[in-house]
Amino acid sequence: MSPTPRSGLGTNQEAVRRHNLGTLLRHVHQRGNSSRAELTKGMGLNRSTIAGLVAELESLGAVSHAEAVGTSRGAGRPSAGVRIAPDGPFVVAVDLGVDRVIVARVGLGGSVLQRAETIVAGSEAWQVGSTVAGLVREVVADAPTTSPMVGVGISVPGMVRRTDGLIRLAPNLDWHDVSFGGIVLAALGVDVPVSLANDADLGALSEHERGAGVGVSDLIYISGNVGVGAGVISGGHRLEGAGGYAGEIGHLRFNPAGRPCHCGNLGCWETEVGAHAIADAIRCPADKVPQLDEVLDGYAKAPRELRGIGSAIGQGLASIVNVFNPQVVVMGGYFDAMYRLVRAEIDQGLADRALPAAFESVSLAAPALGRDSVLLGAAEMAFEPLFIDPVTALGSAIQDVRARLAG
Repeated sequence: MSPTPRSGLGTNQEAVRRHNLGTLLRHVHQRGNSSRAELTKGMGLNRSTIAGLVAELESLGAVSHAEAVGTSRGAGRPSAGVRIAPDGPFVVAVDLGVDRVIVARVGLGGSVLQRAETIVAGSEAWQVGSTVAGLVREVVADAPTTSPMVGVGISVPGMVRRTDGLIRLAPNLDWHDVSFGGIVLAALGVDVPVSLANDADLGALSEHERGAGVGVSDLIYISGNVGVGAGVISGGHRLEGAGGYAGEIGHLRFNPAGRPCHCGNLGCWETEVGAHAIADAIRCPADKVPQLDEVLDGYAKAPRELRGIGSAIGQGLASIVNVFNPQVVVMGGYFDAMYRLVRAEIDQGLADRALPAAFESVSLAAPALGRDSVLLGAAEMAFEPLFIDPVTALGSAIQDVRARLAG
């Protein structure tokens, strides 16, 4: 009598295989050239299984053979190497600011292959979407014909609903409930996976994956992009909240007798340390506020007017450190320049208000990825479906994207 086949066995085996393909590809994406021996040890699989996975990823155009790396145990022979395919898949990353937008074609391994930037003309979402679409076409035009585009990731200075990418509120753009991903796709005239997230969340993601927070399980990225926000990595995972709105630290009550905030409250931390407060202190023209980081970079020494703001930055950080107990706080956006200029005041404000136990374990750091933290975070987000299921992602990728976008 023939044995009755177990229901779903083939399906489960296929799911495991695709999971292993994604895990191997993620490893090479994060660590660069790897030997098959390293992959065998890191994934806990045998050599023949690793060889099969590598061969399939090679056939999908995601990885290629590299020079032998190291030596295999006992035999003294070099282990075959695996690297990102030179003409492999790519994503388009979009860093949407208040006054400008940066778009880049980013390959596996986090390599920025081409970028374009422009001042945003007009404030309506459809106008900005048209600008973004034009830059996407520009950075994709010279991509190799064999390289598939697997997604678009968009960073937004506002609150983004996790379930569908709807921008609930981007106060400095004056956007409310905007489906910006759909607007961009309509302007492009193509159907490609698009994902959106808050800029600070994406800064935290990239700095955790390949920046100042590599190997750190608890990290906070403080974003200074006119407004103030935070991206939180807790226990190695992004802290998003029920709707995706976690990290709005700029609206913590800091000074009950302070200035009105655009959110409707009084004395939010953002009113004390945000771009407008800093610009007012140094008499920076209002039209230069979106470029505040560049303005601050022009100072070799801190103006006296910034010292009080430095203390307020440190005191506000103390509340965040007390709540989340991070190991590293990355000072992104204009906070990077502020930390260079008024480091003593920020450090002292943090020391004065932080609980001793939490203060002992935290350090403040500049973003290791510089001003590309958010841009590369958008790329990491766009790549995620590829790592979840490389077969599906590459099978549905737009191979002829140049011709379709040109049309």
